[in-house]
Amino acid sequence: MAKTVLPLREVSIEELFCGSEPCTYEIPIYQRNYAWEKDEISALVQDVYDAYKKNTGRPYYIGTLVSYNKGDRVYEIIDGQQRLTTIRLLLGVLGITPNNKLTYRARRKSDETIKSIPEFKIEERDAGIENGYKYARASVGDIVPKDEMTAYINFFKSSVHIIHYQVPKDIDLNHYFEIMNSRGEQLEKHEIVKAKLMEKLNDDEERKVFNRIWECCSDMSVYAQQSLSDFKPEEVFGYNLSEFKPQSFEELITLYRNHNKETSANHSISISEIIDMESKGNWIQLEADFDKKDSFLPIIDFPNFLLIVLKISRMKEWNFEPELFNLDDKELLNEFNDAKMDADAIKAFSFNLLKSKWLLDNYIVHHSKEEDTLDSNPWKLQVWRKDEDTRKGQLRNLISDLTLQNKLTHLLSMFEVSFTPRQRKNYLFYTLFYLLGNDINDYQSYATFVESLADKYFYNVYLDGTKLNAINTPMPGSFDGVVLRNNKLDIMNIAPRTTDDFIHVYGDGVEASKGVPLFVFNYLDYKLWEKYDDELRGERKKEGSRERRDFFDKLGCGDFGLKVFDQFYFSRTRRSLEHYYPQATATGEPGVLDQNQINCLGNYAMIGSEANSSGSNWSPKTKLDHYLDPSGKIGQVSVASLKFMIMMQICKDNQTWEFEEIKNHQDKMMDILFSK
Repeated sequence: MAKTVLPLREVSIEELFCGSEPCTYEIPIYQRNYAWEKDEISALVQDVYDAYKKNTGRPYYIGTLVSYNKGDRVYEIIDGQQRLTTIRLLLGVLGITPNNKLTYRARRKSDETIKSIPEFKIEERDAGIENGYKYARASVGDIVPKDEMTAYINFFKSSVHIIHYQVPKDIDLNHYFEIMNSRGEQLEKHEIVKAKLMEKLNDDEERKVFNRIWECCSDMSVYAQQSLSDFKPEEVFGYNLSEFKPQSFEELITLYRNHNKETSANHSISISEIIDMESKGNWIQLEADFDKKDSFLPIIDFPNFLLIVLKISRMKEWNFEPELFNLDDKELLNEFNDAKMDADAIKAFSFNLLKSKWLLDNYIVHHSKEEDTLDSNPWKLQVWRKDEDTRKGQLRNLISDLTLQNKLTHLLSMFEVSFTPRQRKNYLFYTLFYLLGNDINDYQSYATFVESLADKYFYNVYLDGTKLNAINTPMPGSFDGVVLRNNKLDIMNIAPRTTDDFIHVYGDGVEASKGVPLFVFNYLDYKLWEKYDDELRGERKKEGSRERRDFFDKLGCGDFGLKVFDQFYFSRTRRSLEHYYPQATATGEPGVLDQNQINCLGNYAMIGSEANSSGSNWSPKTKLDHYLDPSGKIGQVSVASLKFMIMMQICKDNQTWEFEEIKNHQDKMMDILFSK
């Protein structure tokens, strides 16, 4: 079978405009006039300068250009003419003479104006192009230092790249325009990655299976079992759709072939079909009962998920350095280019993509579409399956043991609220890497892994000052440096640390703290909940029992009930750092605490932003009266932080909150953090 070659080429600015074989880029009459303003042009100049200063040695991508090949090296610009014109203006500003022409069909004024760069010595000018040149000249002058101009020009010519789709002559342009108009935007980076990977596959059948997997996985808010088209779902996901049966991409090819015996052997996939598949999708209808899909709020977007799967796929490479891999979708094209995957590697990646999506959907928490309330935990750890009797779709807890189910849900959601941005989700990479290489039905081992990962983060990263920057945020590569060894997971080997190590990094109120990261608060709240879950069960929960008295004594406060522990979950609203003794009044005057004393763990808690904004400057006693009044304001606070509940109870017990209470509370929390 002949290999389909996709009409896609990555070119530098120099290749685009200064190639050895001159060509003409023609802006057709149906395209609007040049319309970029100062802000857009300045942003492009600034972005290129920032990329130049980073000096990564990698290309910097500025988008896509789509053209129609009219023959004789004349390309009619279909999409990207605003960016193309801006590049031409910048070439004029930077003193670069292009070999290739940019012309405007049936627009004499625009055509003459672009030819007259840089003097514009013509009577009638296109004001948009002339002003664009002035904006470009001013932006370069303001942003690029004179002593760096030569290096900037060289970077602009050779390292700034654009993806050029040269659409074949026989394409249905009306269909293409319909697609582009419905999209209203350029191709995204992950679509470019898809096209470049598909180009390397050996035949159309492989490309079709790859495309089906890609389409299934790109809808991050729907279970994979409900999204995979052109397969018999039971052959992929088992009789109840709750397991993953294939062992390789080749097995998926066989399953696809058996289900689609009439696949045309001669059909070629064009770029318009790829874009059409991206914009429309092709979803499965399992049965009449499954038309309605169960959706949720995903914890990661598709481009960043692709990077996690790519990193997992590369872990077997002997010379792969995972700590240098960037889990940030801004580097999506660069990371896939660096991977240099052949057809076999692409097929292995595709298999990992589908299995990882299934694991993500069923073995990792996601958030329901409900608002955060006291009544129910919105974090769900559920598998989508068919009921054995009714054969209807349903969601069930991953683990039937409710104690283990709750523990794993709390652990995974603790990580998620600590690392909410969809980039750099190292914990998610480690977790999926573990699941892909271990018995996923051994739920106890899975929970032990996630708990050990949390311990590894706390002891080996957050208590090691050499791995933290000036504000105690982990530096790049810190997590991989301690979690991975020889490209394998190494989480059981945890360095011993003491309370002295904690004080050395985060202080105890005697010296100024550089800040306490969000993860430390979340880890502490998990340890508090875990202590409750382990020590107070059954009869031990009774008010006045010895176990319950001992429990609250270890917390350092009176008994405030167990409801807040039962209702606790890691709310997405817990993004605000609260000083219980307010920062505004910590002047250090006689009888008043100073900034060192209040900026320590003992006076901090992570709570909901609504609660923080309403009372950040209240005194400790006033906060106590407001948050614990009968109107129910305690709701948002208890959900947000168990630690804050303990602090308020101490204030209620002692009717004060001074440095003695702060120091004693920190000591108690240290005991919890370092207990085994």
